[in-house]
Amino acid sequence: MQDNTTIIIVVSILALHFLVGIGWLIYKMSGSDKNEDSNHDDN
Repeated sequence: MQDNTTIIIVVSILALHFLVGIGWLIYKMSGSDKNEDSNHDDN
């Protein structure tokens, strides 16, 4: 039973890390263009 709990915890952490990574990539791809353009205009 200990092994199953450990595997579930590890898989859950990996899945969460994967989802956060995808979310971060989507955020950077959609939001970075506007932020970079405004920063370049200021300089």
